[in-house]
Amino acid sequence: MSSSRNFRAESGKDFTLDDCDMEDLNLGETLPSSSQKETPRSKVFENKAKENKTETVKLSLQNFPHNDYEYLFQEDSESESDPSTWIASGSSIRDRSSSEDEKLAGPSQSVSPLLPDMHIMVLEGELTQLAQIRPLIFSSHEKSAIKDCLKMLQKKLAAYDIIQEFVDLELKNLPGEFNFGNEPSNREKNRYRDILPYDSTRVPLGESKDYINASYIRIVNYGEEYFYIATQGPLPGTTDDFWQMVLENNSNVIAMITREIESGTIKCHHYWPISLKKPLELKHFRIFLENYQILKYFIIRVLQVVKKSTGTSHCVKHLQFTKWPDHGTPASADYFIKYVRYVRKSHVTGPMVVHCSAGVGRTGVLICVDVVFCAIEKNYSFNIMNIVTQMREQRHGMIQTKEQYHFCYEIVLEVLQKLLTMD
Repeated sequence: MSSSRNFRAESGKDFTLDDCDMEDLNLGETLPSSSQKETPRSKVFENKAKENKTETVKLSLQNFPHNDYEYLFQEDSESESDPSTWIASGSSIRDRSSSEDEKLAGPSQSVSPLLPDMHIMVLEGELTQLAQIRPLIFSSHEKSAIKDCLKMLQKKLAAYDIIQEFVDLELKNLPGEFNFGNEPSNREKNRYRDILPYDSTRVPLGESKDYINASYIRIVNYGEEYFYIATQGPLPGTTDDFWQMVLENNSNVIAMITREIESGTIKCHHYWPISLKKPLELKHFRIFLENYQILKYFIIRVLQVVKKSTGTSHCVKHLQFTKWPDHGTPASADYFIKYVRYVRKSHVTGPMVVHCSAGVGRTGVLICVDVVFCAIEKNYSFNIMNIVTQMREQRHGMIQTKEQYHFCYEIVLEVLQKLLTMD
């Protein structure tokens, strides 16, 4: 492959991400808005009334069995430890109740010990190794190109150039139709009234092409295509639709970048089973939890999804990042790098399903950095502004805030800095 394109700075508009805050669609008073601020984007957004205030769905904590989990989710220290060392405390879990193991894989608060009968799927050392992204060709010429790329990124950060790029992306006119999401019969299927999929890239369900708030995202970089489904966190009424989408697209990985509840607000419906003994029964699907591992910053769950009408079964690895704070971005870029690399390693079939709450902010960060990591690994240059532009052309508002945008830069810088320390 040509070294001339390795880590090349593409004339000023490299490495950009985007903030997008959208106008209310006035889809109904019961839907909250995910917007940070209002920015007109297209006629659909320009002509809608602005009187609807941002609404939040508050959780009744009495309905959530948080007390059952308190002993599992005591705050851990910030020092990393190998998850295999957590097994020793598993005996105290079994002593509490013979039925406690049915609840361990449920909430996503913090770290807890593994049950002794759970199989460890990954060690911290393996994640550390995964995070050390190494190009196929790593000659002195490549190292020099990486150094130049790193210097340019650092200069952009120091000069606040990325903020201007962020603004430039906001000013791009990306017209698109949102007719399906706006249909009265589909409005209750949207978690937020201002986050809808484009008609042209929405994920259709079944032969009748039913609606789900999800978008196909295809990112092309140097002839290689990276395929994702960006979607909102399922609602109680869309959980069956979500699993139908996963099976119809033959996706074997779900990357979930939110906790179910943050600051007392429901971010995502609990759409997987919490018991190794009792499956989650839905209208059309039966979901089995076969194995899980609770790490310091994400949870691995192995699920079997059975379609009731045919009995066909599909295995899915569900990977939930649990260290994204209620506001802002993760304090540790290292945690998120390891998580993204494990998501990529786990991907085998179908588009990678990625969701947070709205399916645009944190979801956009993961997709963006995943493409960049793959580019670095293959000695391709990358242009973050181009990646985000492609995302936004396929799902409105990918990368919502300046903080998320800046975090993408932090992640890339950390990877490149580590790369230069390799032998």
